[in-house]
Order: sequence, then C-alpha cells, then structure tokens
Amino acid sequence: MELIMAIMTGILFAVAVYLILARNILRIILGTSLLTHGVHLLLMNMAGLKKGAAPILGEETVSYTDPLPQALILTSIVINFGVTAFFLVLAFRANQTLGTDDVEKLRGGGHNE
Repeated sequence: MELIMAIMTGILFAVAVYLILARNILRIILGTSLLTHGVHLLLMNMAGLKKGAAPILGEETVSYTDPLPQALILTSIVINFGVTAFFLVLAFRANQTLGTDDVEKLRGGGHNE
C-alpha cells in the first residue's frame, strides 16, 4: 500500500509542477492545490500505515496509532482551502480589471512593441 501511495504522490507532484509552469493563472491555482494534496499524501506515507486502537490510553490498550499526522494533514487542508479561495478571488478580480488571465500579460511583458 505504501508503494501505491508513493507512486500517487509522485504523479501528483509531477502534474502539479506541470500546471504551475503554465501561463494561465487558473492552471497555476489548480497546480498549487494539487501540490498541497501531494504533500498530504507524502505526510501520510511518511507516517506509515499503522494498525492499532484509538489514541485513548487505558489498561487494555496495547498499541495505538499516532494522531499527529492526521491532525497536521487536517490543518493543512483547512489552510489550503483558505489560500485557494483567496487565489481564486484574486484571479477573478485581476481578470475582471485587466481582462486577461495570462500571467505574461498580467506582468506587463505580453504586449508586442
């Protein structure tokens, strides 16, 4: 199972880098979102697949799973949602104001002289 997750992490990283290198701002936003999902899979894969009880210690609990990776990933998902929403609003406003979503034209280097 770890091998499949490692392959999926690599595929997500590759697709994310491809999308980030595009000139369209919506593809860049989608690429950053996929990159963070790749990081989520990487964190889960680094933590390993462990079997055990819930992390409530008692007399009958022999082994328990570590809740820290899941807490980090959940926090990262919430932060990713906020950043993606901000990027989408920023891209919408830039498109509404300037009339383009091309990064080169937004930078000012896309016009021919």
